[in-house]
Amino acid sequence: MTTGVLIVDDDELIRIGLRAIIDAQPDLSVLAEAADGAEVPPLVARHRPDVVLMDVRMPGIDGIQATRHLLATSADPPRVLVVTTFANDEYVYEALRAGASGFLLKRARPAEVVEAVRVVAAGESLLFPAAIRQLVGAYGPASGDQLRAARLTDREAEVLRLMTTGRSNPEIAAHLVVGVETVKTHVGNVLAKLGVRDRTQAVIAAYESGFVTPSG
Repeated sequence: MTTGVLIVDDDELIRIGLRAIIDAQPDLSVLAEAADGAEVPPLVARHRPDVVLMDVRMPGIDGIQATRHLLATSADPPRVLVVTTFANDEYVYEALRAGASGFLLKRARPAEVVEAVRVVAAGESLLFPAAIRQLVGAYGPASGDQLRAARLTDREAEVLRLMTTGRSNPEIAAHLVVGVETVKTHVGNVLAKLGVRDRTQAVIAAYESGFVTPSG
């Protein structure tokens, strides 16, 4: 199956570059482009993309607002991959907290762009876990109670701890010596109990609650 992509960036050259990279892949396809976050809802409704490449800083509706609105108003929203110039940026962290599944640097090599889109579309591993850990350390709240209220079982807590390292479901299964389907069930339970959409938000909750620390 082909993964459909919506590109949202106010810089036309960036859009052209991303389109060329993505459309060169047999399993990826750019469905539409937008220059402002305000254009995202109607384009998503019309084209039903699997992944949105969302510029975090735009002069009109920025990537944070657009991501938050999209996830709040769409019954089956696409994954959002934030595109940014700087990795250690509070805007990036706020976009991740708003619901983005990961981020991608504008200077990334074509192979990294393709891999990032595929990882986010699959949703089975965390994109750039070390960088997300640094963002939480720099901008995240000191503590929270999301984990305490979730009442995870010991095995679910163990799975969450492994998720924070960026391991995929097969890698977690190998580490715990259980089946991949069992891991998928645990991951699903973790997301449901935390009330989050994907692994990135679960990992952020783990750090912000002090369940794991950015220092390791």
